[in-house]
Amino acid sequence: MKENTLADRLFEFSVQVILFLRKLPNSEEMRVIKYQLTKAVTSGGANYEESQAASSRSDFLQKVRISLREMRESNYWLRIIQRIQPGPKTECNKLVNESEELKKILGSITSKIGKEKSI
Repeated sequence: MKENTLADRLFEFSVQVILFLRKLPNSEEMRVIKYQLTKAVTSGGANYEESQAASSRSDFLQKVRISLREMRESNYWLRIIQRIQPGPKTECNKLVNESEELKKILGSITSKIGKEKSI
């Protein structure tokens, strides 16, 4: 069984969001939301992946901060979908909850590394 690292979790989250978005209607406004959410969620994972090969502690911190910003944006778009989409919300609720957890994890990393850097 593969270890569930944060990188794996962010990757899986991106895949799950993309698969979820395929089920939503293609109204004009929903196309914009889908596009923005897809960009944000994949960028969050990609920037964290990049942080794993950072050339310095500062570079690592910057990439994780970007990942956190993108996860915050992902959470925003998911909450919009949660609010405007009629019908069962189970899948969207799970994605909103996962984005909240990922925000907390990434925030904790940036807070810890930021404090260490300032010492």
